[in-house]
Amino acid sequence: QVKCFLEPADITPQQFNILRILRGQSPLSTLQIRERMLDKMSDTSRLVERLIKKELLEKKSCKADKRLVDVTITQKGLALLATLDTDTEGLDNLLANLSQEETLQLNRLLDKIRQ
Repeated sequence: QVKCFLEPADITPQQFNILRILRGQSPLSTLQIRERMLDKMSDTSRLVERLIKKELLEKKSCKADKRLVDVTITQKGLALLATLDTDTEGLDNLLANLSQEETLQLNRLLDKIRQ
């Protein structure tokens, strides 16, 4: 269902995860983004580059260390997340029907799938 609601936005679940990470804290390096990703096996650099091409992210030289690059979310990226937030409320409503034990079980199963 997550893929279905992301399809009109033309982004993947991993790209959605990156946008949400950067909305919460920006700027970050690609290494810092990878550390916060749900799917640690994702090719973060490639995902970031695709989001830059869509003008949802941008790269800038790190002020503290010119050898590093900071990734930030653009206004277009924030606007897309605002639109998607209303869609995720429906997903939240689906999960609201689960008990705490069922939610923990779901998390364990999702972790197992990701491994």
